[in-house]
Parts: sequence; structure tokens; C-alpha cells
Amino acid sequence: MATPLRFTPDRVEDPTGYAGLYADPALPQVVLPGLDTPVRLVTRHEDVKAALTEPRLVRDRSSIPGDLEQADPQAELLEQSLAAFPAEYRQYLSGHLALFDGDEHARRRHPLTRAFTARRVAAQRPFVEKTAHELIEALAGRAEADLLGEFAYPLSTAVICALVGVDPADQDRVCGWIRDFAYGDGSGVMEGLAGIVTYTKDLVARRRAEPSDDLVSALLEDGKLTDDEIVTVFFLLINTGITPPALFLAHAVLALLDHPDQLARLRAEPELLDRAVPELLRYVTLVRVGATLYATEDFEFAGTALQKGDSVTVALFGADHDPAAYDTPERLDVTREFGRGDGHLAFGHGPHYCIGAALGRLVTGTVFEELLVRRRAPVLAVDRADVEFGHWPGDGFHLLRLPVRL
Repeated sequence: MATPLRFTPDRVEDPTGYAGLYADPALPQVVLPGLDTPVRLVTRHEDVKAALTEPRLVRDRSSIPGDLEQADPQAELLEQSLAAFPAEYRQYLSGHLALFDGDEHARRRHPLTRAFTARRVAAQRPFVEKTAHELIEALAGRAEADLLGEFAYPLSTAVICALVGVDPADQDRVCGWIRDFAYGDGSGVMEGLAGIVTYTKDLVARRRAEPSDDLVSALLEDGKLTDDEIVTVFFLLINTGITPPALFLAHAVLALLDHPDQLARLRAEPELLDRAVPELLRYVTLVRVGATLYATEDFEFAGTALQKGDSVTVALFGADHDPAAYDTPERLDVTREFGRGDGHLAFGHGPHYCIGAALGRLVTGTVFEELLVRRRAPVLAVDRADVEFGHWPGDGFHLLRLPVRL
């Protein structure tokens, strides 16, 4: 067997890093950044869509009967991610919807759909507009403002708190815990984790006694989830509804600053926002690599003979830059027209399609209109080479700060 390719963070988010893989008749074995366990990587757009709807590829390895000899890259990634947390909290951090299949996935996901109905999502627009405007006004005129830490993260956090039903009087305190847990300097992670768990358990008890028009009340009324699973839902929303959207907003703004002609075109023709949002989602594709999938039996997929227990993962970023699916995919084009559907895989595909996609589009469109169209465009407050990046295991680079002048 050929030696697995070792992916660096640079290669994960570099469109040219996939160029030689699209034409490979078989799925290459790769080792993702920071890991040691190889996995088959799906890169072609159509193959990625097929993998995400293939019933013989599942997320829950424990559901496959029999002893599996292959090493498990997802277990390695989870161990790295959860190693620092006390055992009593791990149940809240490992209940990600991406790790379940079939009936169990549906049981956990279905109650959440009530929080993301068209009515509930549309009702968030005035709050998003007001919050975005207030945050920008507070930063405007400063010599340097961190668009990620002082705007995108607080905005995403406020939206999730409102959606869950955190009482206005508690939002500063809860948002502080979320900041310490999800995107602080690391010194308050445990305090943030404990605070969120304790607060959410108390919120569940209060909403059971006095229901409101919020997610926790809806979950209690539905009755499909236990109290601990509702706490897990809050962490799911923190991990998927705060950090990725905040990072996307910052990366999308940086992409436009890197392409001033596209930013100028968007400012001159604000009606292009409806095209620019999906194009930026495609171009950035913040979640570059999907969850691990496991073959439930021996079968051939994408020209590759898979054995029961073999692990496969999808390169969402690679798929969104596949030249077979897009004309000059390496080019950011705010006028790009897509066909039916999203036109990209930034929100995934199939049963695990992002449940908050509509809210994400609303927030992105609202923020871009406020930040990029209605006022002077932001400019970098540091040299481009001095913009700071970091990376997580299994992923490419992500922004740590985005210093700008507004």
C-alpha cells in the first residue's frame, strides 16, 4: 500500500493542494494535520455529495457489528479535543449531531428544527441588525479593532443566546462564559464550561415551570430529549453556531479585502449580495474537512475498494474548488451564478445538512449589508503579512484576530 500523503494546514485550505487528487482514479490515503491515523479522502464534488448520502458510510463506528481492526482517526481527533476536560463534562461535548446516524440522528435533530423554522429565523433579523449596528458603532473610529474577537464572536454569541432563550439579564454573564470556553485566551475554559452547564440546567428547570417562546421551551414541550441532552444541545450550538459563523464572517471579509475589485463591485452594486453570500461561502468553506465516515461492509466507492470498517472523510473545501464543478474555482467572483440549491457544500449535504443554514445566510447577508455597503469599507490595520492565524488538529489555518479600521 502506498505511503499516505501527509496534509499540512496550508494544503487543507489551498485549492492547488487538491489539484493532483481530483484526477486520481482511487481515493488517496491521507493523514490530516496533527493526526497520525490515515483516512481515505474524497475530493471530487460529485463524489463528496455521494459520500454524504451513501447509506453504507456511517458516522457511528460502534454501530457496525463485529470487531474492526482499523485504527480510528475520529477517535484520535476526539481524544485530542476532549483530553483536557474532566470526565463528567465530556458527555456534553461529544454529543455532536455529526457523529450519529439514522434514527438516533433523527431523534436528536428533529426537535432542533423547531428553533430554525422560517418564522423563527426571519424573526431574528431585527435583532441581528440592531446588534451588528451597535457593535460596529462601538468600534468605529478606533485606530484598530479586532473584527473577529470584538465583532464576529460577540454577534454570533448574542444570536445563539437569544435563540436558546437566555434571559436578557443573564446574557452578559452567559456570553462571558461562552467567550471563555469557546474563544478566549484559554485561562477561563474550565470556569466557562462549568458556568454554561450549571446555567443551562437551571434554565431547563425554569422553562419547565414557566415555558417561553425559545428553544429550551420547545425542546421540553417536544419531550424527545433528556435534560442532559438539552445541555448537550447548547454546547452543540456553541460549537457550531458561534465559532464557525464568526470565523466565516472574518475570513469572508479578509477574502474581500484581498480582492479589492470584488469588494468595490459589491459596494457599487449592493443587489449582488444575494450572489456574493453563497460565493463567499463556497470560496471560504470554513469547515474544510467533514466528520469521519465508516464503511459498514465491503464495497466499491469512487473507484476504491473499501473494506468493512475503513474510514473515509470528505474534503468540503476541495469539493467547493473542484474545476469539474466550477469555472475557475480559485477566483472569487461576487457575480457568480449558481444553479439550483446552494451551489456549494459549505453547509454540507444530505441528512446532516447544516440545520442552521438559513440563519447563517440571514446573519451573513445582514452583516455584510451593514458592514460593507452602508458605511465606509473596513481596511486592514496591519500589514497583510502580520495577520495572525492558528489551526486545530485535522484542519487548515483559521484567523486568530482580524485587526481593521472601520
